Amino acid sequence: MESWFVLERASGYDRAGLVPRLGDPVPVRTVAYVETMVERRLRGEPLQYVLGVWGFRRLDLVVDRRVLIPRPETEVVVEVALEELGRLGGLGPAVHDRAEPVVVDLGTGSGAIALSVALEAPRARVWGTDRSPDALAVARANLAGMGGRVAPRVRLVEGDWYDALPGELRGGVDLIVSNPPYVAAGEPLPAEVAEWEPAGALVAGPTGLEDVARILAGAPSWLRRPGAVVVEIAPHQAEAAAARAVEAGFDEVDVRPDLAGRLRVLVARVVGR
Repeated sequence: MESWFVLERASGYDRAGLVPRLGDPVPVRTVAYVETMVERRLRGEPLQYVLGVWGFRRLDLVVDRRVLIPRPETEVVVEVALEELGRLGGLGPAVHDRAEPVVVDLGTGSGAIALSVALEAPRARVWGTDRSPDALAVARANLAGMGGRVAPRVRLVEGDWYDALPGELRGGVDLIVSNPPYVAAGEPLPAEVAEWEPAGALVAGPTGLEDVARILAGAPSWLRRPGAVVVEIAPHQAEAAAARAVEAGFDEVDVRPDLAGRLRVLVARVVGR
């Protein structure tokens, strides 16, 4: 028989077995599990990894050290991406050539962006790419956890940026979205980030703009007209990133703020043929 005792700072379940209440009996094995979680947190491990699940927009995502922790700034990226889809007709009344818009999430990580877009834009066909097989394993777990709601419209593929995409998509993508690495080598980071989150998903190179520039340079050949790119950047990169978009041939360039009012989301559009 299971051993039980009461903890003042832990909770069990109510009589219906659904809602935990302070002071209810807790299984001993649950106490051990909670104590392990507390020890991990005390060692500096981010709370999101300790819990193993973290909320992002309408999703609860599996997260661990294989992927970046989903952040509120990236929720804004999704919001802007959905606005761009709406502008292109992807969320409004069906138009024959935009009835099923194609969205590509480059560097999908946990799948936060790709799966959110697929869930909130129910006609979109979404591709998520990542060069890390470990990250893709997390994204696939999150996709599986969504059941049949989005799975038929989502493809997760391994490869370095555009190299992961099939050639037949070239010229047929409506929207490219990404939260790429944008930290410069040697740039100081909080210990909780530097010591726990995957460096390959954080650090881009000497300037921090290397991956942003690569995404922007490659995008025009993959996009339909009109089409758009939505990329998360660091606030101090706004001017330089916008200049890279102009150099890449985009017709319209804008940088949107995050929830704290910092310039965070680069939007670049191609209009004509």
